[in-house]
Amino acid sequence: MDKAIEEKYIKAGEVAKKAKELARQELKAGVKLIDFAEKIEGFIKKEAGLAFPINISINDFAAHCTPDINDDSVFKEGDLVKIDLGVQVDGYIADTAFSVKLGEKNNVLIKASEDALQEFIDNIAPGKTIDEMTKIVEEVVQSYGVKTVKNLAGHSLEQYVQHGGLSIPNMHINSKHQFKEGDVIAMEVFTTNGEGFVIESSPTFIYMFVRPNALRLNESKIILNKIVDQYKTLPFAKRWLKDLTSPVKLHMALREMVERGVLHEYPPLREKGRGLVAQTEETIIVKDKPIITTK
Repeated sequence: MDKAIEEKYIKAGEVAKKAKELARQELKAGVKLIDFAEKIEGFIKKEAGLAFPINISINDFAAHCTPDINDDSVFKEGDLVKIDLGVQVDGYIADTAFSVKLGEKNNVLIKASEDALQEFIDNIAPGKTIDEMTKIVEEVVQSYGVKTVKNLAGHSLEQYVQHGGLSIPNMHINSKHQFKEGDVIAMEVFTTNGEGFVIESSPTFIYMFVRPNALRLNESKIILNKIVDQYKTLPFAKRWLKDLTSPVKLHMALREMVERGVLHEYPPLREKGRGLVAQTEETIIVKDKPIITTK
């Protein structure tokens, strides 16, 4: 990897670490999710760029949850909260997540997730296979008497691409693909006391530009120009576009762009058996001595 690119990954990771520390401080029962999201995202924007909207997924929701415009929901005592945040410097991404059970210090799902990811970090190196590394993750999680979420996975990172071509599942798979020196991966471990699978839910508040196409609505054209200019091929939140038009017209524009294949939508992911879900994630540059940019 070019040294200048590596430094950008590291810089993004430094900002992500500070944002994560701030998020831990601000995450309290009674706090409005929208206020929390805007505070953490605002902090990131002062120091770097947002790689994606902050994900705030609670209890049996695993991922892709972010507040809507004028969301009035609050964190509650007993909530198992996943905070997933991303920072980018010139498109080079730091992706990290942590979990907190509000009002509880020791939670087995969180412990299993954290320890499995640490074991992954301790063993990752050039030449290691996905077979070896996913086996480690699954064995650690199962040792706690809980399950991995089998249809969620860690992933590679590329410039302006949050989910690259490489997938590292939470379940053991027989893949002989070898990690290479300089691979950048966001490894995330999801644990649950439910069925071990997630399904799509609704409503959707996170989208990503995929490709241009003809659009009928004038609002769609205006909004698309903003999306491409500001976010490129990185995910964005519906609420980030609230000042461009009315809520009704914004909804119609986003719907048209999804239907025309211009945008990809990220529906919230919910545990199939309504089990609780925990998540831990760090960004890793693969080397003989790996660089954990977000830790």
